[in-house]
Amino acid sequence: MITLEQLQAGIVLPIDKPRQWTSFQAVNKIKAVVRNSYGLKKLKIGHAGTLDPLATGLLLVCLGKATKSIPLLQDGDKIYTGTMVFGATTPCYDMERAIDRHYPFEHITAELVEQHSRRFVGNIMQTPPMFSAVKIDGKRAYELAREELEDIRKPCAKPVTIQCFEITDFTRSFVPPQTDITDALPVPGKHLYDHPQCVIPEGLPAIDFRIHCGKGTYIRSLARDLGESLGSGAFLASLRREQIGEYTVGEALKIDEIERYLCGENVKNESLKCFFVNK
Repeated sequence: MITLEQLQAGIVLPIDKPRQWTSFQAVNKIKAVVRNSYGLKKLKIGHAGTLDPLATGLLLVCLGKATKSIPLLQDGDKIYTGTMVFGATTPCYDMERAIDRHYPFEHITAELVEQHSRRFVGNIMQTPPMFSAVKIDGKRAYELAREELEDIRKPCAKPVTIQCFEITDFTRSFVPPQTDITDALPVPGKHLYDHPQCVIPEGLPAIDFRIHCGKGTYIRSLARDLGESLGSGAFLASLRREQIGEYTVGEALKIDEIERYLCGENVKNESLKCFFVNK
């Protein structure tokens, strides 16, 4: 069992965030466990880097004095995997909004995608999406965008670093998966991020990718920019964060394992562990 003294001294808890959970909901889940299992109402808890509601994967939650390590953790390199679909765009560059425009895509080949993806390796300038945590005039960009304000200033381009942009698969005719994502949730429907989602038409070209990048990189923006580079459009169909610095998703806890792990019961994956800041 993780003791109260260890919690207060500080731990970094890797979580495998489910799709349609917000990062805030995942943190609140841990807060509830700490409050109910330890009787502790006041303990600093925060996460080191937001994951969009429709993304999955590694979320680092810092407890106690480990919250002081959040800026350092946020500076760590990230590794993402996922899917980009070509031939269409959405306002938010992912599946949170419906498709707004269609583009030519018949000319897109695996070789052409490989060629253009190399343009985005190294130090590049990138404009964050409007649906992001970037602040504009003191307010989060996603707050402004979701209020659907028309006369707002777009985020400014900023430098980011992409060490590797690997195309792991290419298909000329993408068939969207038909799985019910609520089946993967511990309590189906209870914590769902209830927001309209894009429906992907069958038959559009798509890639699976693996990206190793530095702090502040938006994979949604990368999808948009790659689509433009190809003379088409593109959006992010799925995203999973595999690694942050030294932390990997293979060491992470599922949402329904958090309470059992903190309270000392075994979980299925023996490699699961938290990281003590003060050992």
